[in-house]
Amino acid sequence: MNFSEALNMASDAGLDLVEINASASPVLVKIMDYGKYKYEQKKRANEARKKQKVIEIKDVWVKPFIEDNDLNIKLKKVFEFLGEGNKVKISIMTKGSKRVLARGRDAIPQLFAHIVEMIGDKGVLESKSKPDERTKSILISPAKQQ
Repeated sequence: MNFSEALNMASDAGLDLVEINASASPVLVKIMDYGKYKYEQKKRANEARKKQKVIEIKDVWVKPFIEDNDLNIKLKKVFEFLGEGNKVKISIMTKGSKRVLARGRDAIPQLFAHIVEMIGDKGVLESKSKPDERTKSILISPAKQQ
C-alpha cells in the first residue's frame, strides 16, 4: 500500500495518518486518532506525577554548645520530619569569637556523633559537610520501613 492510499483510508475513517519512523524504508505510518492519543498520553503523565512522592530537605539549626534539653526539643522536630518521609539537614552555627570557634572544632564532631547516636534507627546518616566548609552540617534520611 502506498502513502496516498493510506492517507485516503485514514480520511475515510475520520482518523489521522501518523508517521512513526521516517527513516525506515518504506516509511512506517499508523492510522489513529491523534488527538485521543495525545490526551491519553497527558493523562498517563499526570497519573505518574500524582503517585510520585516529593522528598523535601528540612533544615534544623543548632549551636555548638547546646544543652541536652534544648537538643531534645530540636530532635523531636527532626523525628517529626523523618516520620513524614523528609530528609533533615542538621547544621551547626559556627559564628562567634575566635575562642568559641577554637573550642568548637572539637565540640562539633562530638555533637554530630551524639546526634546520630540519639537518632538511632529512625534515620540514616547520608552525608557530612566537607571539612573546609564554614557551616558544618549532616544530612539524615529516613530509615527504610520493612
